[in-house]
Amino acid sequence: MLTIKPIAPLENLKAFHNAIALWYANYGRKHLPWRNFARDGSKAYEVYISEIMLQQTQVARVLDMYYFPFLERFKDLNSLAQASQEEVLLMWQGLGFYSRAHKLHSTAKICAEVYSGYLPSTYDTLLALPGIGTYTAGAVLCFGFGKLAWFADSNIKRLISRIFGHTHLKERDLGALTKALLNREDSFTYNQALIDLGALICTPVPKCTFCPIKEFCVSKDTLPEPHKKAQNKREKRILHLLLLIQNETIALIKSSDNLYKGLYNLPYIKPEQTTSLQCIGTFKHAYTKYNITAYVWCPKHYKQALHLIESARFYALDMLPPISNLTKKALCHIRV
Repeated sequence: MLTIKPIAPLENLKAFHNAIALWYANYGRKHLPWRNFARDGSKAYEVYISEIMLQQTQVARVLDMYYFPFLERFKDLNSLAQASQEEVLLMWQGLGFYSRAHKLHSTAKICAEVYSGYLPSTYDTLLALPGIGTYTAGAVLCFGFGKLAWFADSNIKRLISRIFGHTHLKERDLGALTKALLNREDSFTYNQALIDLGALICTPVPKCTFCPIKEFCVSKDTLPEPHKKAQNKREKRILHLLLLIQNETIALIKSSDNLYKGLYNLPYIKPEQTTSLQCIGTFKHAYTKYNITAYVWCPKHYKQALHLIESARFYALDMLPPISNLTKKALCHIRV
């Protein structure tokens, strides 16, 4: 049984809601395009795409480079379902966490076949689709269909946990508290405000001075100081990449591992296979949980390295398939 400490917004829910609404009116990210769509289901697809892209990706990156080009290419779920995997990955190229693109494609195919090309509008049917968890299902219902819904991403979870003074809330308890705190008169504004508060104010190193609901927070006097930085917990990896070019084509391998599934990379080689090769550059690359140091190797003549790339194929440099950001960086070492 969850024990709630006495100082909590549940004691004065109206004041809690008012403080959040006022802050959102003044500081919320109301300019974001997906926050200004009709909430009658006609723009549920656009909301859905935004929610999938925003998973573990900064808003500015999604908005500046990916959101509108993706929607221009795939205007609805039917056009997305009819596309090939490579077409989808080309539009997703560089956004990272490519399992999102694979699951997005699978969901589009299911919706085209089962729901006449539209997203379903109930929680359980959304939750049954690939890549849609409890947060995304609730967000699509609230922001795309205008329905009453409560949900919590990692930022909202952190905010609610701090408010009630619980470091590790179980999912059941988190759901109960999220539901209890919900502003049922305007769940759209309330949920958008919580997202922004978690992303802008109640960050891992919080800005409590600027928090509009600090009077309701049990943890406000026990949180880390702003000058302290979160530790980098990424695992270090070293990769050796073979850059092999002949007649304006380059050797690439389609990845099947979880890191870059469906994308194309330069062939990986073992350190002991580099003895007859020349290192033409090295670079750093961060991806998901990894800090990568990559070495780019090149033979004096491509025939010297053909035995290292049995499973590779050659692709024209001006018509490359979808490649990873790791490969993009490596290609900067091509000698002109």
